[in-house]
Amino acid sequence: MVAGWTKHGDGKTLAPGEVVRPHERLSWPRMVGFGAQHVIAMFGATFVFPLVMGLDPNVAIMFSGVATILFLLIVDGKVPSYLGTSASFVGGVLAIRAAFGGDNPGVDAIVTGAILVAGLVLALIGVAMHILGVQIINRIFPPVVTGAVVMLIGFGLAYVVADIYWPQDQWIALITMTVTFLIIVLFRGFVGRIGILLGLVIGYLLSWAADRVFGDITAFNAGTGQIDTHARVSFDAVAKADWIGLPGMHWPDFKISAVLLVLPAVVALVAENVGHVKAVGEMTGTDVNPYMGRAIIGDGAATVVTSTFGGSPTTTYAENIGVMAATRVYSTAAYYIAAVIAILFGLCPKFGALVAATPGGVLGGITVILYGMIGLLGAKIWIENRVDFSDPVNMVPVGAGIILAIGPVKQVISSDFTLEGIALGTIVVLAGYHLLRAISGRGGAGPNPPGSETPVPRSPGLKGEAAG
Repeated sequence: MVAGWTKHGDGKTLAPGEVVRPHERLSWPRMVGFGAQHVIAMFGATFVFPLVMGLDPNVAIMFSGVATILFLLIVDGKVPSYLGTSASFVGGVLAIRAAFGGDNPGVDAIVTGAILVAGLVLALIGVAMHILGVQIINRIFPPVVTGAVVMLIGFGLAYVVADIYWPQDQWIALITMTVTFLIIVLFRGFVGRIGILLGLVIGYLLSWAADRVFGDITAFNAGTGQIDTHARVSFDAVAKADWIGLPGMHWPDFKISAVLLVLPAVVALVAENVGHVKAVGEMTGTDVNPYMGRAIIGDGAATVVTSTFGGSPTTTYAENIGVMAATRVYSTAAYYIAAVIAILFGLCPKFGALVAATPGGVLGGITVILYGMIGLLGAKIWIENRVDFSDPVNMVPVGAGIILAIGPVKQVISSDFTLEGIALGTIVVLAGYHLLRAISGRGGAGPNPPGSETPVPRSPGLKGEAAG
């Protein structure tokens, strides 16, 4: 279902244990609030990673909305998720720029051409998974692996908090985190469910007030990569930005050598998508396996579309899964609203600059909650599926992969290619588990190896019903 959502209850309140399912909604004013919260959650990473890769962030923002709508249509509204810029391609893109020259005016087209091909390969993998069915998914991604991938996705982003956001203003980060805690826990109604958004707004206002009361701060500046004295909140970019305008787009160019540099990211994206989608299934208490192939097709197709116009590669976003976990609102209506808002952001550089001016300390206080909740969803998958960690086949690769992601550890493959962090951890968990299983003689243990066949448990709020 992609339209005609059923109103949940009175459209205003959620009883203890209840959730708003993908095909349901609350009142439309409340849904707009949730949509805005999803935009805020994805905005930082979707805006920052294109900058790191040398691509236009406004194009990325606008096409993240297009990509999300395309994804929701392909999965028939059964998997609520937002598609933002993928970090898995950063290493490969930087390698392309090093190989073809960062000052080369055509390198942006070469980058997006390589990303487009990777997106096409990802979509074809999704088609294969959809045809082969849920059995192949369970064999490749049993609960021990999917739980680990979900966990390392969340905890693997810890360095973003520790190294980038929190050092920019540790006290504002701490206050923002605490205020968000209190809002989410103490307010049970609509206010509590938009606690992430309210915490961010309060932190934003506190940062602005701190500039007026205490003056500029001497701390790490993410813009310069150094410690210097600067304002917590700067509206310079907002003043310079136009109210309405199309972002700069370009057509892709294709070089085989460039494509080879980004293809390894596809492996990480498959595992990342499976982990994200299964996390959504875990939270909603529904069996999303029949839509796993569609989800990967959707992500691949979205990457093809965005890169065709000079945009960034996409992936399902962990930040937005964290928002759903905090709010218990899984309605796809919120994602359609968020997508429309993102498209409008792309057409309004000034408003996008205002959101992009969110202080790093505030983002630190918010993301430490979101990333932590994502990581713990991985542990929940293990617990619900009774994964046996007394078995070294389960414990060894999972433990190693999580540490590699949290590091983040870098594995230099060649002068032009490096695997690191979440991508490296995901590959180690996936390949390590299956390698050890084969070596231990359990590679052909029948259609349902231990730890792979347990159905996803139902959430109490769903009363055993399937979504949609």
